[in-house]
Amino acid sequence: MQKPSHSARSVMLGTMPMGRLVPKVSVPIMVSMLVQALYNVVDSIFVSRYDPNAMTAVSLAYPFQMLMIALSVGMGTGISSLISRKLGADARGEARQATWNGLLIQLIGSGLFVLLGAFLAPTLMRLVVSGNLQDADLILDMGVTYLRIVTCASLGAFMAILMERMLQSTGNTVLSMVTQLSGALTNIILDPIMIFGLLGFPALGVAGAAIATVIGQFVSAGLGFAFNQIKNLELRMDPRDFKPNWRIMQAIFAVGLPSTVMQAIGSVMNVGMNAILSTFPEGNAAVNVLNVYFKLQSFVFMPVFGLGTGMIAIVGYNYGARLKDRVYQAIRVALTYALAILAAGTLIFQIFPGALMSIFQADGSNAVATQMARLGVVAMRIISINFIFAAVGITLSNVFQAVGKGFYSMVISILRQLLVLLPSALLLKAVFNDVNAVWWSFTIAEAFSLVISLLFYRKLRREVLEKL
Repeated sequence: MQKPSHSARSVMLGTMPMGRLVPKVSVPIMVSMLVQALYNVVDSIFVSRYDPNAMTAVSLAYPFQMLMIALSVGMGTGISSLISRKLGADARGEARQATWNGLLIQLIGSGLFVLLGAFLAPTLMRLVVSGNLQDADLILDMGVTYLRIVTCASLGAFMAILMERMLQSTGNTVLSMVTQLSGALTNIILDPIMIFGLLGFPALGVAGAAIATVIGQFVSAGLGFAFNQIKNLELRMDPRDFKPNWRIMQAIFAVGLPSTVMQAIGSVMNVGMNAILSTFPEGNAAVNVLNVYFKLQSFVFMPVFGLGTGMIAIVGYNYGARLKDRVYQAIRVALTYALAILAAGTLIFQIFPGALMSIFQADGSNAVATQMARLGVVAMRIISINFIFAAVGITLSNVFQAVGKGFYSMVISILRQLLVLLPSALLLKAVFNDVNAVWWSFTIAEAFSLVISLLFYRKLRREVLEKL
């Protein structure tokens, strides 16, 4: 079979001026991730207006759903990083092998979550549904329903991530954006129809929200596969190219496993914070506030994550091509954009916390809704202080992943979310016994991780980048 040569799209990663290249590659990903964030918020709004208990159930199931996303995105990051480095080094055959071995890894990951959802969903939900919560049995049943659907139909999520990352690794970020938009918009359209029973559909509640989610994921995966086969000639999948290769899988795991652990730690942190918050008298409201915060902050952080995804492709390509100056240029440009985005986000959360919380209040007279409004304003202002710290940490984490040093990112994430944030939250609870004091644990953890990130970057420059 004749192999395609480098496309102008991937060569662009090593030649275009960085001031133009970073936004050209990253902006489409940022837009698609903003739509993903919009979906997350809209999904929560519909669920909360269907039943406040439904929102609590989905909030408590969310960390386990995030474990699934952590594995799919983490492995996708490893695949994308390896493809970009191989293309930069002009090893096109190994780049195609990375896609096939990545497909095998994603299929195995999906299978694991099918088994988990089918057999362990009730057990997992019992771990997080505290007896202190009002209507605990109803919340448990709703959470099991939601979790079982999204995990047993996880193939769409794993395939969608693989197809998007294949497009992103060659600089085809506009097509990647289209695939993500297609899934998110499908989800947004189907949510109210399936949750409330519109257009002749039965009202399915949380089950409808879960079904809408997986349908959107399969739409995104199907369109992404078509784009890769038709437009992404360097990585077009031909079964004759497939050969399991443990060396290539190891290279994917070197970045993918630390990335997975980093995101999975977020789920563990979420479970831990829910457990701490649920012990307060206003536990239902506090758990919902934390979930609302994560939904709202995604509007600010998703563009930065999109910037980072594009940055991995750019830095990975130029690192593979040993273009040191371009690696440094990419870091500087990406950091400038990240700081600007998160500075704007900080201002919004500081000035408009009440308006942001009101989006999720269907009934202001409801006791839980009233508590959410009161707690949410304080939480938004306290937690958003850490946004500027996070801009530097996220940018450097992407640098580590782009050059195959994902272990650094994993260590930072473990320190921040498990060894600093949760102990800080427990200490603040013990000292002040006030739910509002617990929110300061986020800022403490982010400041600590910033220092560690800078130390690791100094080590990377001295031992790796300066030797290019």
